[in-house]
Amino acid sequence: MTAPQTKPPIAPQVGPSVWAVSDGRAGNAAQVRSIVQALGTTGRWMRIAHIQGEGHRDKPITLTPRAPWTWLPGGRWPLEKLALPAGQRTLFSPPWPDVWIAAGRRSAPYTAAIREMSGGKTLTVQILDPKTDRDAFDLIVVPEHDELDGPNVIRTVGAPSFFAPDDIEDAGQAFADLADENGRACIVILGGDSKAHTFTEAVADKLGEDLARLSGLGWRLRITASRRTPIPVVAKMRALSDRIGARFWAGPEDGPNPYLAWLLYSDAAIVTEDSANMLSDAAWHGLPIHIARLEGTSAKFDRLHESLINRGCARWFDGFLEGWSYEPLREADRVADEIVKKLLDRHPQPQLGGTGDKVVMPDWMQ
Repeated sequence: MTAPQTKPPIAPQVGPSVWAVSDGRAGNAAQVRSIVQALGTTGRWMRIAHIQGEGHRDKPITLTPRAPWTWLPGGRWPLEKLALPAGQRTLFSPPWPDVWIAAGRRSAPYTAAIREMSGGKTLTVQILDPKTDRDAFDLIVVPEHDELDGPNVIRTVGAPSFFAPDDIEDAGQAFADLADENGRACIVILGGDSKAHTFTEAVADKLGEDLARLSGLGWRLRITASRRTPIPVVAKMRALSDRIGARFWAGPEDGPNPYLAWLLYSDAAIVTEDSANMLSDAAWHGLPIHIARLEGTSAKFDRLHESLINRGCARWFDGFLEGWSYEPLREADRVADEIVKKLLDRHPQPQLGGTGDKVVMPDWMQ
């Protein structure tokens, strides 16, 4: 008679539990993801792997509070859980995470609440200005152009972009043909309409003329649109790409997303002025960034552009491309290092011993 098979015991996940939270806006979710990925790099994780976290969530959390709460400033809202759909209210139960990383004003009340509900156990990190009492958070991560200060404030140049080594390797393999196109390749990253800027057809026509001229000068152009790029502009840029032989991507209909590969295999970047994330992505890769103007402006974005220019990452696009070098902008790493420092203050590393215990890293950092 065959003995029944028993499953081997599952080794416990090691390291702090992390909840990654946003209000669903793509830019906010991207900044949270960048810092979580930077925290999960092997070198950092091994420093905090002794923390026996509970309640880790592999999937990001999206919170969608409703009015009238969303009409209020981002402090502690009264009965803040009632602002959420019923399915999201159940998220707020122990075991509480060791680290909560959130972005966006509408997530700030929940960042403050989780700190209080956990009795201060949870290290709370709020990305972007919460527009409320800064003492309600352990760390606040804001770009320099927000001009926010305080002992718990980390100011970054641009947004905290990050690209995981595995993602870079996968992109490099998926688009390996680009490696043979050495020199004079430029990624063109198109944003769109926002509160401060408008991507008009007139702007698109002028940019198209400049891109056609660059193509005639021997530049290989790789043009990518975003979710915010107006449909008429997408159509113009697609037609332009067909005419001058540029590569173009605006969505799944154009095949696999080449964005990371184009960043990897380009020698320069043209980026519209409307997105801190897009500008910072190019700066993470150390590309000479040529900022393309749109219609409209704001003092906040003027300060963003100035900070990137002063850092040596960017210059204004005048129709031609230049080459220069600078230390790549790795702000998510700097934020992750500060999180590790805070965690070690709370959970000092034990003396190393020969326990021989097997440890398992969480799925999101493998």
